[in-house]
Amino acid sequence: MIEAGVLERALYLEADHPLQRLRQRALMAGVGALALALIGAWLNPPQFFRSYLIAFLFWAGIALGSMAILMLQYITGGMWGAVIRRLLESATRTLPVVAVLFLPLVLGLHDLYEWTHVEAVAHDPVLQHKSAYLNIPFFLGRAVFYFAVWITVAWFLNRWSMEQDEAPSFSVGKRLHHLSRGGLLLYSLTMTFAAIDWVMSLEPHWYSTIYGILIIGGQVLTAMAFVIPIVVALAANSPRAQIFSPSVLHDLGNLLLGFIMLWAYFSFSQFLIIWAGNLPEETPWYLSRLRGGWEWMGVALIVFHFALPLAALLSRDLKRNGRLLTAIAVGVLVIRYVDLYWLVSPAFSPAHLSVHWLDVVVFVGVGGVWLSAYLWQLQGRALLPQNDPAFVTEEGE
Repeated sequence: MIEAGVLERALYLEADHPLQRLRQRALMAGVGALALALIGAWLNPPQFFRSYLIAFLFWAGIALGSMAILMLQYITGGMWGAVIRRLLESATRTLPVVAVLFLPLVLGLHDLYEWTHVEAVAHDPVLQHKSAYLNIPFFLGRAVFYFAVWITVAWFLNRWSMEQDEAPSFSVGKRLHHLSRGGLLLYSLTMTFAAIDWVMSLEPHWYSTIYGILIIGGQVLTAMAFVIPIVVALAANSPRAQIFSPSVLHDLGNLLLGFIMLWAYFSFSQFLIIWAGNLPEETPWYLSRLRGGWEWMGVALIVFHFALPLAALLSRDLKRNGRLLTAIAVGVLVIRYVDLYWLVSPAFSPAHLSVHWLDVVVFVGVGGVWLSAYLWQLQGRALLPQNDPAFVTEEGE
């Protein structure tokens, strides 16, 4: 149990907390990087939109993965979720910003997607067959629908959570539970189709029935890896150290380990099914990613996205050490970007590995804006649920 005085002092972010300074620096870095990226967009529009797509997928994945973890916590319960609930909610409240960040991609559809070119469709029977689904008006309509669903679910999750803070009620908890059950289904369906639209259709001749699940698993993993450094930063030299305790870090480390294994399972399953099937319309996707230098990125994913984090997170002591766990989480975030790069970039450069300076600049630009929005949301509300049973003290019983 948490002492009442400790909980009260831990509710809000201090004015001089390092995360407050990080918000301002992130915004400045983001605006500066986007200004430089605009120069790159003028010089090389196709490369700009390719780099922007990867950056967008990464940062949007944190917001969407946070929403998925939040709903999972409402269904399963547990102290691990109660202590990070506000951190997850802050990420979900950035979804309107994510929707705005999607708009530049609308301008780059012709630079990204082969199926948007009338002449290409006219000479390709496969594209003609898929044209009822892969066309610009329907693509944009689906995107509007996806964001409408995500923002609506996030809005109700946040609104009812605040109601529970103001007046604890069993009915509010029940509503959140039922919303999360339906919301997880909606998220899974919409994100599956969004993954098909935004990523898989970059190579419209190829398809995978597990692709949406692979993207979803990556988003949840990215969100968990992002939350852990925030938890450690909030716990440092503050009353929250008692709440974000080593046992909580241990639980979060176990979840990170579980999500890493889940991603590895999905990735290997897709590879095994396609490689064993050996169908000419499926295997070229992997062939372009296993030669020309791309194979080394694949090796890096095996080692740094699975083997090393798995071995490290088996250690109980490491998971209870904030600094070491943060180092692992940051490493996972880095390799998550590499994974997205490996999924997207070979569609445009299948013959050889290609890395451009815009990849870094656009990532910093989009990330700076999103991170600033996240930290602004984080400071606007209490950092911990105020009437959650996990925080009931003996004095208040």
